[in-house]
Amino acid sequence: MDTNFWDIIRNRRSIYGLGDEKIVSVDRVEQIVRDTLACVPSAFNSQGTRIVLLFDDHSRKFWKMVLESIRAVTNDEQYAASEQKIRDSFSGGYGTLLFFEEQNIMQNMQTSFPKYAERFPVWSQQSNAMHQFVIWSALESEGLGASLQHYDPLVDEAAHKEWNIPETWKLTAQIPFGKPVGVPKEKVETDTDSRIMVFK
Repeated sequence: MDTNFWDIIRNRRSIYGLGDEKIVSVDRVEQIVRDTLACVPSAFNSQGTRIVLLFDDHSRKFWKMVLESIRAVTNDEQYAASEQKIRDSFSGGYGTLLFFEEQNIMQNMQTSFPKYAERFPVWSQQSNAMHQFVIWSALESEGLGASLQHYDPLVDEAAHKEWNIPETWKLTAQIPFGKPVGVPKEKVETDTDSRIMVFK
């Protein structure tokens, strides 16, 4: 990979058109996840982020479970919109990453460092988000399309049961990925002047 770091960051975006052709091997995707887990920082080196990597039928089953969960809480019109979105996009790829945070680790940190107890849930989310961003960018660098989704807590119970995921792992986000299909929407860049203060 000889793509410049900032080119990868600029090119990363939500890709909703996904195909299931394996333009990157499942082993390579797994290695990206392992490298991310090994390298991304966490508060007090707590390392509470957990990831479940679903390929092929497992990935499609997850999105079917999401649809079933949505069906239970929406009317026909709302469900139809969600169904089209999921079938035309998220379930069309060949994999999905599920991001979790291990609650026992966070609670142990709160007990060990009571002065910062109320901050650990925030720090836990921050570390999880860094994992999401690194993996999303790494998938982009490999030529894969992806997007960040949040169908928790609708699907939590079903996912835990289906893949025997520890109950102490709390689902925070999902990244479906696959071969990019079609042209992504143009990225809207906002003015940075109102978002930064510089003192020289």
